[in-house]
Amino acid sequence: MPDIPPWAGEVADEHPYPLVFATVSGAHLYGFASVDSDLDLRACHVLPLNEVVGLQTGPETVEIGGEREGMELDVVSQELAKFIRLLLRPNGYVLEQLLSPLVIRTSALHEELKSLAPFCLTPEHARHYLGFAAGQWQLFQKTGELKPALYTLRVLHTGIHLMRTGEVQADLRVLNTLQYVPDLIEAKKAGEHDRLPPSLVAPEVLAADVQRLTAELESARDASKLPASPSAAEALDALLIRTRLAR
Repeated sequence: MPDIPPWAGEVADEHPYPLVFATVSGAHLYGFASVDSDLDLRACHVLPLNEVVGLQTGPETVEIGGEREGMELDVVSQELAKFIRLLLRPNGYVLEQLLSPLVIRTSALHEELKSLAPFCLTPEHARHYLGFAAGQWQLFQKTGELKPALYTLRVLHTGIHLMRTGEVQADLRVLNTLQYVPDLIEAKKAGEHDRLPPSLVAPEVLAADVQRLTAELESARDASKLPASPSAAEALDALLIRTRLAR
């Protein structure tokens, strides 16, 4: 698996609860990891029945930080019930985690969740991508760093593609429509917080492209043929109950 350290699986195996899956998110998934990028692992875990039905319940979210071999770790895991609730909301982030091709640990339950993901998609997911892009663009305007500039462009391209095709694709290298983006990606490899060199793209050109892509995402949302609401709730509820009773 390119750019993913071989010990990523060991990190997943150290999780205190059984995992449904563990995948790589962040810059590695988006196609523009730097030499000093964090390793962002996102996962879903299952609590034992006694930590669900008793007075003392287990954690819905488990966060683990630290460092290994000089690389910062950011591990976040959601318990199955919480993950399903997030999946049924217009939350592109959890869809990208679930469907990430950078799989560290998987299971039959992971595959079942993936099969139900298309039935969670709605035009409302555009709201997630529009909001995320706006936040990253504001951050870029404050810092001038390559990272939020690329995040802005990645999020907009992902949202447009999702609205038009119903496919979750988070890799900017696959989706890119802008001539200068490969140069931005190459420049970011040198450092996570390096500033965007004006020689790679004029600020007014970048701003115009962000404005155009934002409008394009809004239009794609309005024209989307995705269903108005998710249809997977009943199947996901049955999956959760079946998993609980099997523990």
